[in-house]
Amino acid sequence: ISILIFSMGILALIGLQARAIASVSDANYRSQASFLADQIIGQMWVDRTNLADYSLPAGSAAALTPWLAQVNDKLPGTQANPPQITVNAATGQVTVTVLWQPPNASAPHSQTAVTQIVNP
Repeated sequence: ISILIFSMGILALIGLQARAIASVSDANYRSQASFLADQIIGQMWVDRTNLADYSLPAGSAAALTPWLAQVNDKLPGTQANPPQITVNAATGQVTVTVLWQPPNASAPHSQTAVTQIVNP
């Protein structure tokens, strides 16, 4: 009986460690997505005159190409779940949604940043 109890405890610890590793991976992906969203918002602040060009999926800003390459390099599953950027030119409100799908996940995860960019 003691061997059975000991074995159950070991199996529980292994399951707990696997769950902890999955949580750390998810936190890493979420922090990368947050950084990437803030990075493109910073670029949009610098290039405020061309703000409407940053809309995705139909954006034409040259700054989107290297940023999209970084998103694809740093996050898994972004080819099937591309980021979305909506720009309201009238109010200057910008919404950046970065999507990714970790391995073994059934649905994509997302990180959304909303800000307002106006000309001084």
